Amino acid sequence: MIGKDYLSLNDYDADDMRDLLALSRYLKHRNKAGVREAALSGQTLAMIFEKPSLRTRVSFEVGMTQLGGTSMYIRGDEVGLNTREPAEDIARVLSRYVQGIMIRTFDHGNVEQLAKYADIPVINGLTDESHPCQALADMLTVHEHFGTTAGLRIVFIGDGNNVSRSLARACILTGSDFVLACPESYAFTDADKKEFGDFWGHQVQQVHDPVEAVSGAHILYSDVWTSMGQEAEREERLNAFQGYQINNELMAHADADMKIMHCLPAHRGEEITAEAFDSKASIVFDQAENRLHAQKAVMRLLMANDRDNVLSAARQFIQ
Repeated sequence: MIGKDYLSLNDYDADDMRDLLALSRYLKHRNKAGVREAALSGQTLAMIFEKPSLRTRVSFEVGMTQLGGTSMYIRGDEVGLNTREPAEDIARVLSRYVQGIMIRTFDHGNVEQLAKYADIPVINGLTDESHPCQALADMLTVHEHFGTTAGLRIVFIGDGNNVSRSLARACILTGSDFVLACPESYAFTDADKKEFGDFWGHQVQQVHDPVEAVSGAHILYSDVWTSMGQEAEREERLNAFQGYQINNELMAHADADMKIMHCLPAHRGEEITAEAFDSKASIVFDQAENRLHAQKAVMRLLMANDRDNVLSAARQFIQ
């Protein structure tokens, strides 16, 4: 059941995911039709960034504006989360000033603490554990290009990180098969496997041979081999991931109508060639745009007071 906060897709079931995707499609349609929304008029979203981001900042700011509200950017060092001031105090203070909190941070526990003590919705803009906003936008993009999410083979070529964990959970919720293609030392952990439960080894798999992994794949999904905060591991990671680059040779083993996705930013020439990134198969920028529409759906559900009405309208729209 969709509750007060949006912290992890582990908190949702298939019906919740269906509603979130339906509302994302509905709001995107209305946006393209020039409809001006006012559901969040008079509301403000506080956006705390301990990790910088182009897409997260712009998409949330624009999304709030399109929904009739406003937003404010707050640097992590201005807040001093759990250093200058404990999370519970920050949550209580912000609850008196604004109507929602979005945070992009390292420690997932920070997000959970804010949500525990805040009287207002808290949205996870990214943690080292989870990236539910990206995964929702990803499945919206997949549905747009394939007309469904069910029965597709989605192969994430990279490590068992926050993006791949959330994408795997999104696949579970939408009926896709998820495969992590990775070197053995960058695989999902035992804790990850436990989290996937009965879906592990069936709907969620990991394969260490990239050619085997992408065989028949409908989606090839890439992420940088060295993420923010892993700069000291760069050379080690570059060596470990040799052979896992999305290029013409690897793409030849996928489905003929395969699409390429990337959560951005991309390091052309490392995890993906420039030729593949800019090819006709790439839907990377559709995916980036859909961060806006997916996050608007999350804010619309959590921060407005007409959830039942807007969900009813969205369900009717997709029928």
